[in-house]
Amino acid sequence: MLDINKIRADFPILSQKVNGKPLVYFDNGATSQKPKAVIDAISKYYEEINANIHRGVHTLSQLATDAYEISRGKIQNHINAKFPYEVIFTSGTTHAINAVANGFASILKTGDEVLVSALEHHSNIVPWQMLCERTGAVLKVIPMNKNGELIMSDFDKLLSEKTKIVTVNHISNALGTINPIEYMIKKAHEVGAAILIDGAQATPHLKPDVQVLDCDFYVFSGHKICGPTGVGILYGKEEWLRKLPPYQGGGEMIATVSFEKTTYADLPHKFEAGTPNIEGGIVLGTAIDYMNEIGFENIAAYEQELLEYGTEKLLEIEGLKIYGTAEAKTSVISFNIGEIHPYDIGTIIDKLGIAVRTGHHCAQPIMDFFNIPGTIRASFAFYNTNEEIDIFVEAVKKAKMMLT
Repeated sequence: MLDINKIRADFPILSQKVNGKPLVYFDNGATSQKPKAVIDAISKYYEEINANIHRGVHTLSQLATDAYEISRGKIQNHINAKFPYEVIFTSGTTHAINAVANGFASILKTGDEVLVSALEHHSNIVPWQMLCERTGAVLKVIPMNKNGELIMSDFDKLLSEKTKIVTVNHISNALGTINPIEYMIKKAHEVGAAILIDGAQATPHLKPDVQVLDCDFYVFSGHKICGPTGVGILYGKEEWLRKLPPYQGGGEMIATVSFEKTTYADLPHKFEAGTPNIEGGIVLGTAIDYMNEIGFENIAAYEQELLEYGTEKLLEIEGLKIYGTAEAKTSVISFNIGEIHPYDIGTIIDKLGIAVRTGHHCAQPIMDFFNIPGTIRASFAFYNTNEEIDIFVEAVKKAKMMLT
């Protein structure tokens, strides 16, 4: 059992008031809040070791470099990557996906196929559309059903020797659906395709083991797992990282430079051009330490309780419809009430101190499938409580009464 009061005390922002009301923060799918340990680690970096990395012989540079590489090692251990150089620091999930998509431009030819799913965030759709436009490859879409689940029989039919890469999220940001990625990875490899897993929404809730999964790429963002913004991770199997060209050119990613020819540095530096978000990389390790101390099994069990409680309470509201009713689902509830626009409800409950996301959640194809403009999304984290859900439900009831 989690000591929720102790955990909540670790997050300074949770004790404040918004619009005169105690903050109820249910927008964790967009970004998580930060514990004091992470906030302190950011200050410590700038107060004690602020320097550029991998380039200086002076003491501060070496201290910063050591801290950065220790963090890389923590992330390697966390996701069980085989080698530390398979862990590439990026600015976030979007950067990581674009790096892979850009690399595949050197591999794809006209008529090759890229498979995405109907459940994707825009950041896992648009880069592949751009790639197909550049290469003449064809983008194919794995469809979904009314429960918000991917249709695996159609996935099987879409796979062929033309499929060069499959790219799918581990968990849907808009609906909370947990996709059967183990099956999808196995089937993609059977036709010789690579597969990228967007773990941005999964890593706050579970601990991925990339060797057990056997995925070719796994990407995620630091700011959704209690870490800073502006830092993320691209995991890639060594064979693929060596095969793909670098995404950006500049300092750090080179071995030699002349006006006639440039040779590239070895992994991981080949994909880490320029001065990185040093503080972000270091403190991402601190955030992962914090979450591992709580324990991902504990987090998953507690958040499942929040999901079940929140679902039960919200469904007591007449006219409320939940979108995303997959059997395998994490702590996200996406809903509407009748014909009321989600923005209107979101605006009213904000005045009551409650933070939720309203809109299409950067997943417009999902909203088009359901023929709706968007939803109200409540996304819970391990520092939320049933009492907060009660406050939220009463606020939604009040907003409904005002708007009907």
